[in-house]
Amino acid sequence: MTLFENLQLLARYSQWVNQCLYDTCATLTDDDRKRDRGVFFHSIHGTWNHLLLGDRVWLARLQGQPVPYQSLDLELYADFAELRAAQTDCDQALLDWIKGLQTDDLQRRIAFRSLSTGQDKELNVAIMLNTLLNHKTHHRGQITALLSQCGCDYGAIDFICAPFVD
Repeated sequence: MTLFENLQLLARYSQWVNQCLYDTCATLTDDDRKRDRGVFFHSIHGTWNHLLLGDRVWLARLQGQPVPYQSLDLELYADFAELRAAQTDCDQALLDWIKGLQTDDLQRRIAFRSLSTGQDKELNVAIMLNTLLNHKTHHRGQITALLSQCGCDYGAIDFICAPFVD
């Protein structure tokens, strides 16, 4: 498998697992999703908001667009259904963008300023995509831990359980 194929597969997995976890989160009340549970972005809802914000920041950088936010802890959507729809759209946009890349594009370097450190950085597209996809995995781990604490069974979401992995 090439790096390009691997990135497509990881983006597809990310899209699928987000759907699975959003389905589970939908079984909770809004108060349960928004309850401060002591994690970095406070709640399940806050963590989903941060994931969407991060996705949009990285996608803007990758597409050569201005970064739409200046802080990493904004609440983009108070309404869960709106947040979910926006994440679904963003996941599809990321997958479509990756599918539109050529292999040579993965080595193209992009300069940006980190929102978390304020430092100027320059990375190639492949590293930026790996960063984005790993960031999503990190915070979904927080969400699964919080869902477990709520007594929710989110099912089998390991990579090898995705319906398209064979």
